[in-house]
Amino acid sequence: MAKTGGGSSKLLWLMAILVVVSLSAAGATLYMMMGKGEHHASQAQAAPERRAPIFVKIDPFTVNLADDVYGSRLLYTGISLKVGDHETRDILKEHMPQVRSRLLLLFSGQQASELSQPDGKVQLAAKVMATLHEPMTEHQPDLDIEAVLFTEFIVQ
Repeated sequence: MAKTGGGSSKLLWLMAILVVVSLSAAGATLYMMMGKGEHHASQAQAAPERRAPIFVKIDPFTVNLADDVYGSRLLYTGISLKVGDHETRDILKEHMPQVRSRLLLLFSGQQASELSQPDGKVQLAAKVMATLHEPMTEHQPDLDIEAVLFTEFIVQ
């Protein structure tokens, strides 16, 4: 009987050691997972939230350009405006006839020789932005126009 009693105590010790090792492994795993979760959470807080761009498409224009040495020339151009907020988009859409009128007047005063150069297109984009920053109504908030994008551009 002495042998059976000694085997039971060894088995009991072996089971106790296995429980301690298992609990230690589970604790270490849990600690590692919590550390990764905090790391991912801090990365998510550090990364800025992705914001979808807001574009306002303006139907294409066909205008007669100012006469030059080649006679009468045409400009066909499509424009999209990248705006910073929904309020600017709404204001531009509400006043689209005024927007188009201003742009038609601006485009018709341009020279074909200037628009054929890349720098001329950059200058025209700056003029478009300046033209649209002028208020269309009283008490209009400032428009947040970030960029003028030419989607089509033909000078004939």
